Amino acid sequence: MVSRFGLWLSERAKRYVPDPFVLAIGLTLAVFLMALPRSAWSPLAVIDLWIEGSGGGKGFWNLLKFAMQMCLILLTGYALAETRVVRSLIGRLARLPKSTGGAVVIVSLVAMGAALLNWGLGLIVGALLAREVGRVAREDGRLIHYPIVCAAGYTGLAVWHGGFSGSAPLKATSAKQLTEILGPELSAKVPPMLLGDTIGSSLNFTVIALCAVMIPLTLFLLCPKDEEDIIQAPAEDSAATESADVQPEEESTPASWLNNAFIVILIPAGMGLAWCVSWLISKGLGSLNPNVINLFMLSLGLLLHGSVKAYVDAINKAVHSCSGIILQYPFYAGIMGIMAGAGLVADVGGLLSGLGAEALAVATFYSGGLVNLFVPSGGGQWAVQGPIVMEAALQAGAKPSTILMALAYGDQWTNLIQPFWALPLLGICRVKVSAIIGYTAALLIISQICFIVPLLIFT
Repeated sequence: MVSRFGLWLSERAKRYVPDPFVLAIGLTLAVFLMALPRSAWSPLAVIDLWIEGSGGGKGFWNLLKFAMQMCLILLTGYALAETRVVRSLIGRLARLPKSTGGAVVIVSLVAMGAALLNWGLGLIVGALLAREVGRVAREDGRLIHYPIVCAAGYTGLAVWHGGFSGSAPLKATSAKQLTEILGPELSAKVPPMLLGDTIGSSLNFTVIALCAVMIPLTLFLLCPKDEEDIIQAPAEDSAATESADVQPEEESTPASWLNNAFIVILIPAGMGLAWCVSWLISKGLGSLNPNVINLFMLSLGLLLHGSVKAYVDAINKAVHSCSGIILQYPFYAGIMGIMAGAGLVADVGGLLSGLGAEALAVATFYSGGLVNLFVPSGGGQWAVQGPIVMEAALQAGAKPSTILMALAYGDQWTNLIQPFWALPLLGICRVKVSAIIGYTAALLIISQICFIVPLLIFT
């Protein structure tokens, strides 16, 4: 029954879910219409909010810096996933499952584990592992339902915000960062939240443990049982594969030696890792931020690739995965500009006022999930909702760190039906979003228990 439900959702998605960029344009139009009454019914005023937001360029171009950070997280994670060590591990793991059920359990656990270290790494490792599982099964003549395996590869985005690259927790570890988001008056009332209070809390460990059980189990139950329902991985383009594998011989020159010399790559890798160790000793793990994460991933990737040429080749392969971020991020920043400038986010947050601590945590979770459909960025969402939920937490007598994590959980929860971050996986696995969203939608319905129950217990 559960497997038939998954197939039904998948078929509906194939018929009705458009390209993610169409969704971005549709959301822009929806928010535009919602803001008209707040802007004296002036279309030009709303367009100005779209570009300028509340002023100072806090609209269409507001998230360029953050977009670059996210691109680097994706690129450095992708490059690390392309190292010989990781590729070898992926190849071995891909040969373990003998059925669709075994495949989804292994792929989802690996994707979630990697995403807790770095969301970009989790997304790319999950995608590469799903693709390799499909390829190996096809070569061995085993029937494995490829779309649900690809859906399993995306599940890292359902837990990432509780890991070491979680945007909201990383941006709340210092007074300076809190002031940037909350403003001087509110930040004076909210002390910095070290990672021990957020991603290192009992609440977060419980959420991760529940997700590690419920998500693979749900995918296992969703696996189709009839052979006629199984869709195998697409056949690889042999010509493209051969051309990719055949590398022209490089002439032995001083330039080629420099391109391939380990000593050259060791210089920036050593400097970066030395700085990270020094920073960790002086600041502590609880103060991690996106720039430190990116430098560490960059340095480790350089070291494991072993040469400038190998790392540049990996980055060149990864760059196409950023196309969705580069194209769509300004549109989501524009949506954020309209929502913030017209007071629409305040409308959502205003509903939270006067709630008790437990009800506030649950309401923050669901409001975070709702806003994530319009603003698919953990950091961007913290920027627009953070002041609202922190003020509500103070009024309700709730722990700010718990409410922050409730917001983070809502953000990652609806990633399961937000196709924005699935773009790199779709490209790597060569599937359409409509092929996986039926299964991820089923996960969305069932997985909310993994977040709500711990929030009620620990609030």
